[in-house]
Amino acid sequence: MMLLRRFEIHQPASVTEAAEMLAHFGEDASLYAGGTELLLAMKHDVLRYKHLIDIKVIPGLDSVELKDGTIRIGATATHRSLERSPLLKSHLPVFVEMEHLVANTRVRNTGTLGGNLCFAEPYSDPATLLVALGARVIAEGPEGRREIPMGKFFAGAYETTLKSGELLTAVEVPAAKPQQRMAYLKFQVHERPMLGLALVLETPDEGRSFTGARVAAGCVSPFARRSAEADGLLTGSRTAVEGNLLAAADALADAAELADDSEGSAGYKRNLIQVFLRRAFQKAVGMS
Repeated sequence: MMLLRRFEIHQPASVTEAAEMLAHFGEDASLYAGGTELLLAMKHDVLRYKHLIDIKVIPGLDSVELKDGTIRIGATATHRSLERSPLLKSHLPVFVEMEHLVANTRVRNTGTLGGNLCFAEPYSDPATLLVALGARVIAEGPEGRREIPMGKFFAGAYETTLKSGELLTAVEVPAAKPQQRMAYLKFQVHERPMLGLALVLETPDEGRSFTGARVAAGCVSPFARRSAEADGLLTGSRTAVEGNLLAAADALADAAELADDSEGSAGYKRNLIQVFLRRAFQKAVGMS
């Protein structure tokens, strides 16, 4: 039977106080939000901390707000609250659809968006979609506030570009625009998803042509990846884009640097990307 080692929980009243606690306790401390992944890792003795800083108690850190076309999601907002958010349903429905696919109801009730991103597990649904949406992370720490593009937030599996003492306080995402079409799909056989694929298309004429595209693949590499070549192949007339889907999928697979592992061979993962990019395109443009 595996038991958690002793640790102490601290409850800061503000982000500033939380940052000060992180600086004071150093490597002996970690931020604690939903704890769905952190506590499991500690139980298995993969991670060891003597101090957990509970940021769920910080007022306002779980809010969801819209201002000037940007949706700001607080770090401690749970997946379940985002799945049920009227604001997101109205202004970014693809995010609600993605959140419904995260783990299970128990995890969604306790797990937080900020915790999911900071843990930087390769099998993250939110990370993949947020990369495609062009989101940015808001970090606050001893050196002040800074914005980090989501595409530059992950440094590797279980590793982010947050600096020592920094907290992820919010994620900012552009609200959906009338000319955009979006889709998020995932493929899962066992407990872990084997592919998450997010697609955002810009279409000025109801899907007859596409002036811009962003596609991201997750769960097949240490962190979600995009490909400028794939994005380029997904612009142009609808006929041209449909003819380029296989080439775009291959470009995305190349960018992901696929490797053989326990989840499947590189060739199998490439095939998944090919199949699911076509499905995501069909879903985004409303094809049955």
